[in-house]
Amino acid sequence: MGTYGQFCPVAKALELLDERWTVLIIRELLSGSRHFNEIRRGVPKMSPALLTTRLQRLARAGVVDRVVDGSRVVYRLTPAGEDLRRVVEEIGYWGVRWMPEIGDEDLDPHLLMWDMRRRVDLSAVPEGRTTIHFRFRNVPAGSRRWWLVLTPGGTDLCDSDPGFPVAVTIEADLRCLTEVWRGDRGWRDAIRSGGVAIDGPTSLRRAVPRWFERSIFADTPRPPDRRTAGDRDQPRPVAAGGRSGVRP
Repeated sequence: MGTYGQFCPVAKALELLDERWTVLIIRELLSGSRHFNEIRRGVPKMSPALLTTRLQRLARAGVVDRVVDGSRVVYRLTPAGEDLRRVVEEIGYWGVRWMPEIGDEDLDPHLLMWDMRRRVDLSAVPEGRTTIHFRFRNVPAGSRRWWLVLTPGGTDLCDSDPGFPVAVTIEADLRCLTEVWRGDRGWRDAIRSGGVAIDGPTSLRRAVPRWFERSIFADTPRPPDRRTAGDRDQPRPVAAGGRSGVRP
């Protein structure tokens, strides 16, 4: 990539950061991804070859460390990379406030499920193994069905049936569940409108919304004329210093 030929620190930073996908790779590393395939799942529309190129450039720039751990390669942010946390967070908060519209081309079940997987509140889930089956309407057959397997040790995302008994099934319109995840509407409104349907024992159906912590950007205050009506069941205010940050 060329340079801007300016001494301005904004220009110097953008010589690295404004390459396509670069900031999203950093977002994935900030969110806890450590291995190549984990990063890929957070940028599913990026080619493996381009991801390799971007990671190499970030390593040369001193933003990412590439460490060989046995037979696996681990990617970790350096102090310079960690210092980008507040930059990525502020971009996200700004995007929620001022670029709220999402087109059909922005909807991606792979990314939605990957994000939801890392925001499960395991302390709210029943003990033992809990399997949630997701079925999306109006998406290609290969991306329509997903399973989250929740155990005390963590959460696994499967795109084929893992064979465990299903506790609840969530059938959803992809846009509607994405809006719930983003904080544009609440679970109650999504269920009431028919955009999301939860099937299973009554106690589990009612508990499902508590199992998921929404996107870290979900509670960003919206300007009044941009706030989506219908999310009356979840408060929005966030104190200026109370943001949770991009974390696993």
